[in-house]
Amino acid sequence: MRYVLLGNPIQDWATALAVAFAAAVLVIVARTFLIHRLDAIAERTETRIDDWFVRMLRNTYSLAIVIIALYLGSLMLEFARKYEVWLWRVAVTTMLVQASIWADTGVRVWRRRYRQAAIGGADSAAGVASTAIIDFILRMVVWLVFVLMILDNLGFNITTLVASLGIGGIAVALAVQNILGDLLASLSIVLDKPFVVGDFIIVGEQLGTVEYIGLKTTRLRGLGGDQIIFANGDMLKSRIANQTRMFSRRVAFLIRVRYGTPPDRLAAIPGMVKEIIDSLEENASFERAHLRNLGEWAVEYEVVYWIKTADYFVFMDTNQAVLLGVMGGLAERGIEIAYPTQLNLRAPEDCGEPAPPLHWPIAEKREEKA
Repeated sequence: MRYVLLGNPIQDWATALAVAFAAAVLVIVARTFLIHRLDAIAERTETRIDDWFVRMLRNTYSLAIVIIALYLGSLMLEFARKYEVWLWRVAVTTMLVQASIWADTGVRVWRRRYRQAAIGGADSAAGVASTAIIDFILRMVVWLVFVLMILDNLGFNITTLVASLGIGGIAVALAVQNILGDLLASLSIVLDKPFVVGDFIIVGEQLGTVEYIGLKTTRLRGLGGDQIIFANGDMLKSRIANQTRMFSRRVAFLIRVRYGTPPDRLAAIPGMVKEIIDSLEENASFERAHLRNLGEWAVEYEVVYWIKTADYFVFMDTNQAVLLGVMGGLAERGIEIAYPTQLNLRAPEDCGEPAPPLHWPIAEKREEKA
């Protein structure tokens, strides 16, 4: 007597279960073997591909393997058309879910390796914040695509769903266009990298160190310890000066000396300045020093030199040494620094006291020579 279950003899059911069991065991054993082999290879190599395969194999779930194996065993049996369709849909849905897990794992492995490569490099901790946005967007796209594929496999009409999502997306985009603008701006910051976490930047009148780059805002730590928060869209519309990426600093300043200084002493000032800056050649590089202008109340010299490092403290120390050296050199040569003076030209009767005599340095020198 032959026993029949759902139109198939018991012997056929036993064969189907044997096929399913053999397939499941074979795949699980192969997965375990590959994980051990690839682990050993990954430790000896620096490539990312073997790491991806290892993580994907580790995230291959046994339940998915069993479901696929049962479907393979069901091919040994005869079912009604509607049952075959649903068995196929279950198997495909299982494969799509497993594929989405693999894709999500690949994105997470990429982010982890990128962050590890960034630590200690030029971007330092910037990899932690800069990849977070791309990671979020990629994982969202992965799951959205696979969810739509799963719904389509289960028989849903995703064309109507996608169309409705498109119309709804337009309405939502109009409602939250500022948020979307900041989101796109954050993506632009991550990809173009005008600055990264740890950079000292100047945005308009605000300056500080970048602490965090988020989906909507970027946060700076100001010199006074306060936190300055910018919307990403507003930040990209501003002019950004990245002080961290400076290789050197250009310094320019004026020296103003009094009229009446002898011409030979005036001619010696550029050479004196050059000697002072050249004595600091470890941190400074002389460019030029010239008599620039005969001003209203002083003879003006313009001095330009370069600081060989972007370090702000080195800049301040070197600039201080140069300015003190210039003041000392002028004093040794008897050259006086000019400063603007106010003349009291009021009539004596207006102030109730005699008006002081006008003091003209050039006139005094001419009288002495006479």
